[in-house]
Amino acid sequence: MVQDEYNQNLSLNKAIHVYFSQAVPLVTYIDSKKCSFLNNEKCAICAGICKNNAIDLYQKPEKIEVEVGAIILAPGFETFDPKLKSDYGYGKMQNVVTSLDFERILCATGPYEGEIRRPSDRRHPHKIAWIQCVGSRQVIPGGNSYCSAVCCTYTQKQVILTKDHDAQAECTIFHNDVRSFGKDFERFYQRAENLPGIRFIRSFVSIGREIPETKNVTIRYSTYEDGVKEEEFDLVVLSVGLNPPDDVKEMSQKFSIELTSEGFCKTNPVNPVETSRPGIFVSGAFQGPIDIPESIVTASGADALCSQLLAFRRGEMAAEREYPEERNAEGEEPRVGVFVCHCGANIGRVVNVPSVAEYASSLKNVVYAQETLFACATDTAKKIGETIREKGLNRVVVAACTPRTHEPLFRETLREGGINPYYFEMANIREHCSWVHAREKETATQKAKDIVRMSVARAVRLKPLKEFDLPVDKRALVVGGGVAGLTSGLSLANQGFEVFLLEKDTELGGMARRIHSTLEGLDVQTYLHNLIRKVYEHPSVHVFTNSKITGVSGYVGNFVTSVKVGWMKKEIRHGIAIIATGAEEYKPTEYLYGKDDRVLTQLELGKRIAIGEERLNNSQNVVMIQCVGCRNEERNYCSRVCCGHSIKNALKLKELNPRMDIYVLYRDMRTYGFAEDYYREAANKNVKFIRYEPDDKPQVEIIEEGGQRILRVTVTDLVLGNKLEMDADLLVLAAAVVPLETNAEISRFFKVPLNPDGFFQEAHVKLRPVDFAAEGVFLCGMAHYPKHLSEAVNQAYGAAGRAVTILSKDFVTASGAVSEANEKDCVSCGVCISVCKCGAIEFRDTPKGKKAWVNSVLCEGDGLCTAKCPTGAIQLKHFTDEDLVAQIDAIMEDRR
Repeated sequence: MVQDEYNQNLSLNKAIHVYFSQAVPLVTYIDSKKCSFLNNEKCAICAGICKNNAIDLYQKPEKIEVEVGAIILAPGFETFDPKLKSDYGYGKMQNVVTSLDFERILCATGPYEGEIRRPSDRRHPHKIAWIQCVGSRQVIPGGNSYCSAVCCTYTQKQVILTKDHDAQAECTIFHNDVRSFGKDFERFYQRAENLPGIRFIRSFVSIGREIPETKNVTIRYSTYEDGVKEEEFDLVVLSVGLNPPDDVKEMSQKFSIELTSEGFCKTNPVNPVETSRPGIFVSGAFQGPIDIPESIVTASGADALCSQLLAFRRGEMAAEREYPEERNAEGEEPRVGVFVCHCGANIGRVVNVPSVAEYASSLKNVVYAQETLFACATDTAKKIGETIREKGLNRVVVAACTPRTHEPLFRETLREGGINPYYFEMANIREHCSWVHAREKETATQKAKDIVRMSVARAVRLKPLKEFDLPVDKRALVVGGGVAGLTSGLSLANQGFEVFLLEKDTELGGMARRIHSTLEGLDVQTYLHNLIRKVYEHPSVHVFTNSKITGVSGYVGNFVTSVKVGWMKKEIRHGIAIIATGAEEYKPTEYLYGKDDRVLTQLELGKRIAIGEERLNNSQNVVMIQCVGCRNEERNYCSRVCCGHSIKNALKLKELNPRMDIYVLYRDMRTYGFAEDYYREAANKNVKFIRYEPDDKPQVEIIEEGGQRILRVTVTDLVLGNKLEMDADLLVLAAAVVPLETNAEISRFFKVPLNPDGFFQEAHVKLRPVDFAAEGVFLCGMAHYPKHLSEAVNQAYGAAGRAVTILSKDFVTASGAVSEANEKDCVSCGVCISVCKCGAIEFRDTPKGKKAWVNSVLCEGDGLCTAKCPTGAIQLKHFTDEDLVAQIDAIMEDRR
């Protein structure tokens, strides 16, 4: 639609509105309630004068029939409506809002343009309270019994953002268990908890009253130290849970699928992507409450399963993207276009974007400058391409966020505009400016101008580069023979690709060999044996057990991995690799583990239950201790699976002996999602849960009484304020999940990073959750982070789905930004060879002796060789010394 005001000004009833980003018109929409034509009055002025026929008032509903081979259901979720429970005051008290309302308040396009104001009087609230578990973990009418899984962490995010807006804000979070179970979530929780003016209070609460004069709201809560208290807050935020979609019953009837008792999609117990109807798959929160990264993973997983069904039709409907002929801009005077992005609230809330755009237009060689709300939006990118052609631009600078995520998009935009994609330069005024100077708006705006000036100076010196196509070896390597590796490998084979599967042990199965059942009741050993059988029977899967990787070379589409299998050595050529090496159980050094045979881990207890050990039936007192070996200084993460395993084993023991006394000593019970119902079941069966603080952990000792060695556990009961002593027949430790020691070696071979805890680090937690930054290498399972079996299966299919985006191609495109050696200046010192991580540099014989030579196919463009070369003989294309010095000179212009 043309972004003008014609229709808006001529609309008789003001039914047409144009969204503005300050002075920049964006798009038009029609208010159907005000439109005369839609209310059976003859008008249609807007349709008559619209310059490009974007308004069609004669459209009618139509049914379209489409034949497909598979269906993916991704209807998302609804948030819980607290109006259904009047005890929260939502809809009655003006300053009680939901967490979704608060997201809108935080947003630059929200009701207060990104400023935190309260609804009653538009004042900035100073004291804000969040109430957790609204609509979740409730068995009373109107609530949901399950845990919504995402609320704890999104509340912590909102608290951090609130403190970014107002450093003096006082934030209080009323919670039950803090369920920060995801990767890096524990550190995120600690980050929020350690901010000044933040209180996390463990208490159930009730809304007190609204104070008529101020419209403030009081909350009643209790603490162990002070008993019941009532406190006044300026604003109350209800952390609402996730409900299934409103039309879920209609959807289930249309697609003939089954639903769970909670109203979510009923899935295959061994494959959470499959619905009850073959050929229909599910992704996202329709599986159950999950967060964004896991939703992205399930989307890739659904793609993989569809591809298994439809592999024989691959490519039949694909159309190659066509670009206009590339204009030769070499020799032209630089004509730079600058596009400055608001990035919603991320930049626009801090940086004066119109001022930056105006400043950019004054710079030498800049012939066009414009601000945009979201430069990465499809319509904006199209507009940039059109502007390149209309204005004859031969350089483009986009001042926005990080090139890490959006540089490929804008390079494509330049191709659409008919110029070489390497004429693009990105000025990062988000991470480098607005995010780090959020409370210094004038300074941030000036810095943004400096960054844009530097980028323009570099842009005018950019040279066109040529990318080149490399053939893809359509074979895959899967490293790790656990459930995740087996699942991803089998999925790739079912999609028509040859797979090499490496396992370091003599047997396949990984950690699953030690797990006998899941919390939901799945027989893991039967499932595992069937999975292994399918892998061995598949003709396209080649399994190598007792194998060890000795070297990896190559690049995306063409890797070569050297493997030692027993006494044999083998080279495997493959186009992609999936890392699924798994993890292992922590061997405790505390609580007398290894010194008394009555002390064991949850995995060891699970085995004893499975074989029916008689000793268990005679046990009267069992004590379980959670968080053994994690959530501490050495391992600052939650192992995610331990609470569920403890609940599972406690319920199994209660089946064996209902009169058995079981005590679970915990910090936070993290039975997220539907596991909450099993936690409640255990409590109803008289499993006793006693919370302890990390600075007052349980004490375990051997006591000699009456000639017997008694295993005694002492813990402080925080409710009673007294020490409790329990004599245990068995002490069961919920031992942490720890990364494998071999991860460092695998990391070095495939040139992929590890996180601070030793697990493999994905490229981006949301955008690329199963990809590595190294192209062509993917990850899944517990190599990524501890997870339950169903979650490992989800991620395994996700990795397979992502891998096929490469394997399904005949060629991959290699970057033109690679290093190049000048023989004339090379002194053959070999420093470049020693620092090159990708083995792209070697000596070659020349008439003047041995000189460095760069293999462009292997070069990853990291620039280490350029930085180390003492003579400047090696230069990194697109990042030459001339380019960088121009930026330095530009930043110094105003300081001379």
